[in-house]
Amino acid sequence: MKTVIVGGVAGGATAAARLRRLDETAEIVVFERSGYISYANCGLPYYIGGVIENPEALTLQTPESFFRRFRVDMRVRHEVTAIHPESKTVTVKNLETGAEFQETYDKLLLSPGAKPTQPRLPGVGLEKLFTLRTVEDTFCIKEFIQKHHPKSAVLAGGGFIGLELAENLRELGMEVTIVQRPKQLMNPFDPDMAAFLHSEMRQHGVKLALGRTVEGFAERDGGLDVLLKDEEPLHADMVVLAIGVTPDTALAKAAGLELGLKGSIVVNDRMETSVPDIFAVGDAVQVKHAVTGQDTLLSLAGPANKQGRIAADNICGGDSRYRGSQGSSVLKVFGLTAAVTGVSETNARKAGLETDAVVLSPMSHAGYYPGGKLMTMKVVFEKGTFRLLGAQIVGYEGVDKRIDVIAAAIHAGLTAIQLKDLDLAYAPPYSSAKDPVNMAGFLIENLAEGVVKQFHLEELLRLPRDGSVTLLDVRTPAEYAGGRAEGFRNIPVDELRERLGEIEPGKPVYILCQSGLRSYIACRILAGHGYETYNFSGGFRFFDAVTNDRRLIESASACGMDQG
Repeated sequence: MKTVIVGGVAGGATAAARLRRLDETAEIVVFERSGYISYANCGLPYYIGGVIENPEALTLQTPESFFRRFRVDMRVRHEVTAIHPESKTVTVKNLETGAEFQETYDKLLLSPGAKPTQPRLPGVGLEKLFTLRTVEDTFCIKEFIQKHHPKSAVLAGGGFIGLELAENLRELGMEVTIVQRPKQLMNPFDPDMAAFLHSEMRQHGVKLALGRTVEGFAERDGGLDVLLKDEEPLHADMVVLAIGVTPDTALAKAAGLELGLKGSIVVNDRMETSVPDIFAVGDAVQVKHAVTGQDTLLSLAGPANKQGRIAADNICGGDSRYRGSQGSSVLKVFGLTAAVTGVSETNARKAGLETDAVVLSPMSHAGYYPGGKLMTMKVVFEKGTFRLLGAQIVGYEGVDKRIDVIAAAIHAGLTAIQLKDLDLAYAPPYSSAKDPVNMAGFLIENLAEGVVKQFHLEELLRLPRDGSVTLLDVRTPAEYAGGRAEGFRNIPVDELRERLGEIEPGKPVYILCQSGLRSYIACRILAGHGYETYNFSGGFRFFDAVTNDRRLIESASACGMDQG
């Protein structure tokens, strides 16, 4: 049997290796139009910043090493220009010689990936306007920096590539501005959790021009202007377009394959396309979201590798199935780690789900062991059923461990309450006897059983300040003096029982503290004395971070100035 694979990198190269492991006699041919069959796509920004010094470290395999190990015919600088399903052939162009030829196949696997989204704007294509997707793109940016020593850069887009590149350019000493239309970075996160990313960026000197619409680019004074709608342009020595990717599916469209979202290739759970004997994997395919069940696009290396393996299994006569993409990902933002799995509260509601969430600020390990650092966790679940929908965690240590535990829990179908039952490893340098994941489960169990009722940020901002409800801050006087929410009076939790006479009976009491723990204790004390109580989810630390971020974004929009 002969399998032709169009495209290497994650999906195609994985499929080729799996095919050989399953069938020593199979004929396998891979056509890759770039000069690299398998490279560390996620490492590209770190080569530009000098964290990865050796360019060869980006290349996971060469055609020669792949052939020695797997006896796969890897042909780089070869572009498949047409697919002919009726004759089971593809047209291939040798990009070095210009020669074209036909190649037959029994099975065809498409792994064309995605290409940087190129908006139809004036100035796209200018010399100092770059995209970052391939090794060649990386070398191009690196060479420009080494030759011209730019002092400033504007990055159009605030996703993974934009944030990673911003960090690396800042480490090179450049002034960096991120501009994009949404008023937050990193769409997989809720705006309130993105506030912590914004803060880390600002602390490291990255300017954020959020809520701006880019209308084009123009050369000026040896650099580029980024033209903004209704505002003065941003000027920089170089600009990188990082506004997302688009499935690269022109071949599939021309061959008559069924297409879906943004022109992506429609596949079933066996990675089969609408045309017999043609499979597709990776960033070019439409998948089901494992939580919502809706069609989606997720450009992540993990799913692409799994899909390549599944397609190879099925090409060899197996019956492997892809269970959908969950969107688990992690990101380094200077000293911060940000991670997400499942769906955010925002996206869950867009999908029509009734949601609730808990926000907590646990330590990365036992408080008595030196070096523990706070993290902020948001766990999203479905109202009524308490189905676990997703989580977002931002912190400095232990973030990746906790997000992976929750990702596994979602995959296993656990409820949010069952997080409390997980038996997780504990030693003081690594965790607490009550791990942060367990703590989230305890909080959600308390809500489910009516032990406590909570209120969220938007509700806090809408609470009446006319005396019809009691607003109570149970932190210490020093904490209260350092910052407070409007209308909240201070009675420290440890004085609460002695000062019950100061709290008018018959009125609902809305309580906050620094993180949510002391306010929970205060809720239980007051509930025991007949009060109706509500605990603020996330605490004042969360409230302060999010409202301060909103003020900065709105004030920047009002005065037309970038944030920094």
